[in-house]
Order: sequence, then structure tokens, then C-alpha cells
Amino acid sequence: MPLRFAFAGFRHPHINECYTFVQERSETALAAACEEDAGARAELAKAGTIKITHESFSKMLDTVPCDVVAIGDCFGRRGALAIEALKRGKHVIADKPLCTRMKELDEIEKLAKAKKLSVGCQLGMRFGGKFLRLKDLVETGKLGAVHQIAVGGQHPLNYGSRAKWYWEPGMHGGTINDIAIHLFSTLEWMTGKAVRKVVAARAWNAFASEVPHFKDSAQFLLELDGGCGVLGDMSYAMPSGLGYKVPQYWRTTLFGTGGIAETSASVDHVTFVGAQDKEIAKLAPLPGDEGGYFDSFLNEISGTGAVKLSTAEVIACSRTALRVQEAADSGKRDVAL
Repeated sequence: MPLRFAFAGFRHPHINECYTFVQERSETALAAACEEDAGARAELAKAGTIKITHESFSKMLDTVPCDVVAIGDCFGRRGALAIEALKRGKHVIADKPLCTRMKELDEIEKLAKAKKLSVGCQLGMRFGGKFLRLKDLVETGKLGAVHQIAVGGQHPLNYGSRAKWYWEPGMHGGTINDIAIHLFSTLEWMTGKAVRKVVAARAWNAFASEVPHFKDSAQFLLELDGGCGVLGDMSYAMPSGLGYKVPQYWRTTLFGTGGIAETSASVDHVTFVGAQDKEIAKLAPLPGDEGGYFDSFLNEISGTGAVKLSTAEVIACSRTALRVQEAADSGKRDVAL
């Protein structure tokens, strides 16, 4: 019998990918789709790609047999929805971020362990061919010992076209928790070293003058096991015109004793320069694994196949994101993780 998925919220388009996967795979089935916001329901009806079956999350869970709840509601609502689903014995998969409050994550972790349920998240970066190539350069020793990592995760602000809930107080949860969770899901996987300290972090309002409470900019300095330093910028600082096509979008650079390697979301290669090289090499990505996070989630539930992104890893990177966000919001330094 296929796993039955019930969807809770479509307030961010990322969840549409998960919705498509459920329809495409033989081992999964669509049981229901809920959207509680009337305006969002009207937009979905106009688009015609998603059929909403319920207007109440609790009523959907009361009346529809399902195995998994997939969550794509506003960031600030996701934690409560995940907790309710887990309490009812449902596996959970969510768009990132999984939640916006540490107490929610603690409860999610507690329930998942107690009820032996899986928690997945749409964290696709580690399944991309370019990041698989970076990981290979580390694991094969070509980069030597990695001592510095610089990551630019800046996004376009798109004020006026993004969903209005982004700018509502308490609903977004911070750009580090929103964006940098992708980085935190890859760091230990790629380098073998976990984040051990937030040396410094900052969040502030720079671009979204219309909503001065919204901290659209954030930067941090982290220390990994072994002393490797990570400089990150997770701001809504990109020009909206070109949006996600500029070469700086998700620019990721690793500096090691054996050379440097760099890629970004808008290029089709990984740049590598060995310590003694006289020329710059452009390396092709390794074969990617589209939908890898989804397949890993299914494999963990079934107990078969490779689990390349586990519940424990989802909880761990979510916790790192929330702790770094807390450090940025509070101005605390040298916070041990």
C-alpha cells in the first residue's frame, strides 16, 4: 500500500515540488490538500495546478486517513503543524525551515523519537552535482586540510511580489534560519566537521525600508571542529532584476592546504586551483540526485534503501540554524553549539 500524503499549506512554492513527487511515485499517494488561508486558496484555484480538499488542518487530520503530513505553510506556523501531526502518529516532511522556535524543535525531536516517526525537509543542496563535486575534492584529499569556507547565500528581496506574510512580525523567523539551513545541512556532510561555535553573528534591516522591523540582512563567523572558519552572508541583498542568475548567488568557496575550490548556483562547474597549479581548472559536476531528500525520507520510513538525509540530520541542522539565528538576534558572541 502506498504512503498516503496529506498536505498542510501552500504558502511557499517550494512545497509544490513535494506535491509533484507524491503524484509521480508509485509508492506514494495523495490523500488530501489543506489550505486554511482564503486568499491563498483563491490563488491556487486560479492557477489550477493544486486541488484543495480541506480548509481546516484539524478537520483534515480528523477525517482523512494518512501516513505523512507535508507542510508548506508560512514559516511561523510550521512548527505547530508539525507537532500536531506527530502527536497524531504521522510522519512529517516540510519545506525549509522546519520551524522558527527552539521550543518547537525540541518538541518535534521528542515526539519523533518517542513515536519512532520520520521527519524530512526539502534540503536539496547536498544532492546537487556541484556540491557532490566539492565533497569529492575534500574526501579525496585534493583540497588538503580545509581551513576557511566563505559562503554568500544572498537572495533578492522582491518586496511587493513575495507573499505578504513574509513581512508580518513573528512569521518569517530570520534570514539565517530561512536561508542558511541549506548551508548547515551540507557543512558536516561535506567536510566531516560539525559547527562547534558561533564566534559572532549579526542581523539587521538594510534593504526593506518599508518594514523596518524585518531584519533582511545577516552575517556570521563560525568555527568548525578542528578550527576551520566559516564566513557566511545570508541577506536579501541581491538585485531583484536578475534575481537568482547573478554569479554571486550561493557562491561557495573552500580554501585548503591543497588548493581552493568554488562554485555557485548560476554556473555549471566547480572551479579548482591546486596548490602548485598554474592554470584554473573547471570541473564538471558529479551526477546529481534530484529529489534525493524525498527518496531518503521514504527510505527511512520503509527501512530500505539509502538514507542520505536522516531525521537526526534534519533536526541537527535545524537546531544549528536556530542557534545561529538566536546569536545574531541577541548579539551574543562565542556561543558554543
